[in-house]
Amino acid sequence: MKKIILLVAIGLLFSCKNTAQNTENKKSNDSVKTGEPKEVALENGMAKAYFASGCFWCVEAVYESVNGVIESISGYAGGHTKNPTYAASNTGRTGHAEAVEIIYNPEVVSFETLVDVYFASQNPTQVNGQGPDRGSQYRSIIFYQNDIQKKIIETKKNTLAKQLGKTIAAEVYPFKKFWVGEDYHQNYERLHPDNSYIRNVSIPRLESFQRKMPDVLKEKH
Repeated sequence: MKKIILLVAIGLLFSCKNTAQNTENKKSNDSVKTGEPKEVALENGMAKAYFASGCFWCVEAVYESVNGVIESISGYAGGHTKNPTYAASNTGRTGHAEAVEIIYNPEVVSFETLVDVYFASQNPTQVNGQGPDRGSQYRSIIFYQNDIQKKIIETKKNTLAKQLGKTIAAEVYPFKKFWVGEDYHQNYERLHPDNSYIRNVSIPRLESFQRKMPDVLKEKH
């Protein structure tokens, strides 16, 4: 009997500890969804925007096909820990989602168009993932840097919800910090065209987007 009581007590101890930890993580996650956003200054006339929409390999390739986008960088955003890694973010405990930093020429492509690209390149109703990629690290988030961007995002999100008659999964966060991902994640689709995931998931997603918005694409040389 003592052994059983002891085991139950140990179980409750760990349960309470985990509950407390989960509560703390929730508080930390809530804090990144509120507060003032950080506005990123233009650099050499180029602006930056930040999106999360499932696997960053896929999202990086989508945006790099858009005219006016100079570069797309894979990384992590939306979480409560410093220096997140691929392994850590995949546990779902850091709060971070796989995200991309878009460096673009605002005289060629607007933030509004980048948001259109965002919604056109995903299943906007899928919660915590895209396609076969499931988990909070694959959730959809659009980050805003000022009230103008926030209004653009919310207007387009609400319009899409009415068109589809469904809830749009994308969360809207104030931009706080983007962490650049590991080197081997950068330009992954372009460098690994024969990878089975790239062939079966990433490229079809890119091609589906390109059929929807052919007018925003870069000219092929």
